Amino acid sequence: MSRIATPALGRRAFLRALGVAGGALAAPGLWAPAPALARAASRVRAVEASDIGVTLKIELSNAPFPCDGAPYQDATAMVFVPAHYRAPESDELDLVIHFHGHVTTAERAIAAHKLREQLHESKQNAVLVVPQCAVNAAESPPGKLGQKGGLRRLCGELASVLASPSARRALGDRAIPRKARLGRLCLSAHSGGYRVAAACLRHGGCEVNEVYLFDALYGEVDAFRDWVLERKGRTGRDRHKLISHFVAGDVRRLNLELERALEAQGVACLHERRPGELTRKQLLDGRAIFIQVPLAHSAVTFEQNAFRDCLFASGFRRQLRSSWFKKKDEPRRIDVRRGS
Repeated sequence: MSRIATPALGRRAFLRALGVAGGALAAPGLWAPAPALARAASRVRAVEASDIGVTLKIELSNAPFPCDGAPYQDATAMVFVPAHYRAPESDELDLVIHFHGHVTTAERAIAAHKLREQLHESKQNAVLVVPQCAVNAAESPPGKLGQKGGLRRLCGELASVLASPSARRALGDRAIPRKARLGRLCLSAHSGGYRVAAACLRHGGCEVNEVYLFDALYGEVDAFRDWVLERKGRTGRDRHKLISHFVAGDVRRLNLELERALEAQGVACLHERRPGELTRKQLLDGRAIFIQVPLAHSAVTFEQNAFRDCLFASGFRRQLRSSWFKKKDEPRRIDVRRGS
């Protein structure tokens, strides 16, 4: 493993190596200034390769924690780059960032919810990031991601670490662009992870294109409503797209509340009450989609491949063809996946 900075590298040379000029990242439209990068203990801590891709366990100074006033100290982020990933000619880095729920860790969540497998099967040319939020806790404070520009700083540091020699060696043909520009950014949240997602929408400092909620709307309804409405008049990839899966109880009530609030503002919403009722074309074209599922809370993300299908229907720019779009005007078939 190697650190991004070395004692022998002066501040000016180090900033230049990161693509930073005058304390701000040089690539236009990329990340917000992040002076802390010059002092960061950012590093790749572990690498796991498999047939479907490479998983990196990374330590980031701009991870949600440590954060003043919170007891959590783990600065880990799990990063998965699928085997089919290839750096696009545009040098844009497309990211899907998933926030886990209560009483778990990023490492357990990425495995239990089959997030890597579902990204791989979607064939999307994107990188999955699962930051460590509150460790094994029955709460989900956003930590540094609740601070202004926190998401932007996290993404900027992540891009720098992934461009480091150790990460590029580990990724091989899957290496991300050396001077990556932020492409499409999708946020995903299970359960209590909604609080972190909402904080990113309010204060993150960079454009979020899509949000996927998995039995996660326990509050912050106005944050998700306002984010959808921000681009109410935009179409295609320029719109803000929300897909929310839910089971019952308060989460169902708040989903219906959000649906009514959006429709009152002229946003056409789609609502699926039976599995597979909506077509794949509707998943592709919808702006605000509410999907009621007959599943356990812990299985909403993976048992019916919900995360995979959100990615299939996303605005990511794919490089591989897929049969998922066949018969896209017919009610879609639900594929069932069991947990390990």
